[in-house]
Amino acid sequence: MTPRPAASKSGNSKRSVRGVRLADARRLLLGLPGIAQGRSYGLPSFLLDGRFFARFRDDDTVLVLQLGTIAEREVLMALDPRAFFFTEHYRNYPAVLIRLAEVPKPLLIDVVKEARRQVAANRATRSPRKRVSR
Repeated sequence: MTPRPAASKSGNSKRSVRGVRLADARRLLLGLPGIAQGRSYGLPSFLLDGRFFARFRDDDTVLVLQLGTIAEREVLMALDPRAFFFTEHYRNYPAVLIRLAEVPKPLLIDVVKEARRQVAANRATRSPRKRVSR
């Protein structure tokens, strides 16, 4: 994943503006192919072809986003530690937490689109998961 870095605050570029509204993040997710609203682990989520892809947490101020690999999370956190982080719960899972108030909108768009592409590709190369009826 090679997202473009945000411009510095001293520049006049729109890229330097931080923060994404919840409605804009929701619209971005729902505008991607294969993404629909649903539930995962009992929580409202965004599903990619019926499986978890993203959800909001912390009173809708943070987006949990599945990535293709854990290494991608490390790259994002190095790129912009104000916006990207994780908690112990996600340590061994390819996901990143994104502070909506801190992430530049163009960067969020790039990251979400690339994550969707990589997660879909990863799932396509794996054997189908057996679902257990409950």
